[in-house]
Amino acid sequence: MSHYFETPDQPADLFEAPMTLWGHEVTLLSSNGVFSARRLDPGTAVLLRTCDPPTGSPRLLDLGCGIGPITCALGLAVPQAQITAIDVNERAVEMTRLNAARLGLGERVTALTPDEVSDDERFDEIWSNPPIRIGKPALHLLLSTWLSRLSPQGRAYLVVARNLGADSLAGWLLDEGWDCQRLGSAKGYRVFRVSVG
Repeated sequence: MSHYFETPDQPADLFEAPMTLWGHEVTLLSSNGVFSARRLDPGTAVLLRTCDPPTGSPRLLDLGCGIGPITCALGLAVPQAQITAIDVNERAVEMTRLNAARLGLGERVTALTPDEVSDDERFDEIWSNPPIRIGKPALHLLLSTWLSRLSPQGRAYLVVARNLGADSLAGWLLDEGWDCQRLGSAKGYRVFRVSVG
């Protein structure tokens, strides 16, 4: 059986998933073999309820984009944003690309696999419901890799389930020299803001 963080072998079975993203009622195209295919994941919902959209003309990264709810929320709420959406699941990348285009965001959204992102690209903000189930060593490597891509004044917004190690992850981030502030908790999730310590 494949995991949502692997590109599925089975053919795509497309369907629609309605959801509300920062007050925008949208219907995203979805498929089997991707994370939270049929609804807005509860953790992502908590992230969007807890955090306000950025302002200005930021360069944003959606880390682990799935079918693109965070990407689409950011694109709809921040008209001047340039958004890079990444996922190791190639079907998820394609779904995000399609959904951004369906919502008229295609010119401001670039959906890629991680190794397609230029090494010198930097981001003002990272938004993520990270793939905790890849295991702690892989998760730490993932976060170390992409948090290092933040601009000097940049910040990341992460949502993590409490029962999947949210507090220990916050402790690790602090130990690694990051400033990690808890912004809120709801429905068993913690939302953190991470910035240069």
